[in-house]
Amino acid sequence: MRNRGSIWILAGIVLLTVASCRAISSLIHDDQIVARVGKYYLYKSEVEKVIPPAATPQDSIALALQYINTWASDAVFLDVAESRLSKSDKDVTKELEEYRRSLLKYKYEQKYVNERLDTAVTESEIRNYYTERRDQFVLDAPIAKVRYMRISSDSPNVELIKKKMASTAVEDLVEADSLAYFSADVYTDYSGRWISIVQLARSFGMDYGTLLSKVVRSMVETRDAASGKLNVAYIVDYIAAGETAPLEYCEERIKDIIVSTRKQALINDLERDLLEDARSKGKFEIL
Repeated sequence: MRNRGSIWILAGIVLLTVASCRAISSLIHDDQIVARVGKYYLYKSEVEKVIPPAATPQDSIALALQYINTWASDAVFLDVAESRLSKSDKDVTKELEEYRRSLLKYKYEQKYVNERLDTAVTESEIRNYYTERRDQFVLDAPIAKVRYMRISSDSPNVELIKKKMASTAVEDLVEADSLAYFSADVYTDYSGRWISIVQLARSFGMDYGTLLSKVVRSMVETRDAASGKLNVAYIVDYIAAGETAPLEYCEERIKDIIVSTRKQALINDLERDLLEDARSKGKFEIL
């Protein structure tokens, strides 16, 4: 590999903590064994696999040493476990077989589902699900439609942007966005969709209860103690905790539920069909 010679020089240093003189000698002479822990050996070819061809010499060295140290840590742990566990404790044949069976079952289920799962969900399906299960969509925390900005307190446009972002006139909102583009660090218009007040509160660096206590006529403003920046939000609309969330807020969640239900139905059908098929062919019988 190009520009990798220095990797193995530094890798040799690692051997001082994990390998014997024989391993060091092997590294120097045949450039194959990189590290040894007890009966476990790490080879140069294994380390080379984790280093991208385009990596710089410095990055290559860092990646090689990181991999060697990680390998050594695992190998030392395994070496100690091998020496201190009883023969019965080290017999993991049953566990390995159970894991193999579970993994094969999972892989076939995934293949079967991926070939058959319909992930398209219609608006009608979403609406019907929501209507029939409205009690499942009661809000744990308030949601709101808001406009938010983070801006320097000494910006000459602060008050004008605040005024415009609280307006209902389209031209004012366009102007607020335009002014904020050049003046604010962040300006986000969430007035077209519902967001959790918890999400908004994170932008202010506080819990949502504290944030709501600071709202005055739908506007909330705080100054960041560290930076002196202003966090400002105008609440366009609001739904309190304990109320039913609107359909538009629940759509993605409902889609996921519907698709997940279809997936589980496919798996259940697969298990039933396989069992019936095995029974009909005489592969399964209760003796």
